[in-house]
Amino acid sequence: MSEPNEQHVDRPLDVAQLRHRLAEFAAARNWGQYHTPKNLASALSVEASELVEIFQWLTPEESMRVMADPETAHRVRDEIADVLAYLLQLCEVLDVDALAALDAKIDRNEKRFPAGGE
Repeated sequence: MSEPNEQHVDRPLDVAQLRHRLAEFAAARNWGQYHTPKNLASALSVEASELVEIFQWLTPEESMRVMADPETAHRVRDEIADVLAYLLQLCEVLDVDALAALDAKIDRNEKRFPAGGE
């Protein structure tokens, strides 16, 4: 069986649906008790570190070709999924709209770092 990836999604996904699905998954396993902001932020950091580990000793050029190897590409997708899952679960617990937060941050960065500046 092939692994799903961004080119093979058979239905449109959105952040709210994924947050809901993750919440249901955790609730069905009674994991909510462990999903404190501290624990989720820690887990997010661990998963981000696992993603970094894949690239740790690669040259910049090698890192640009990482998705060419199917096994490494699978690992990269899994770690990205883990990072996103913990981030969305943290957003759920803290009632943060990740897309609105990102939009606001981009607005602030556009003012802080104007185009054409150094």
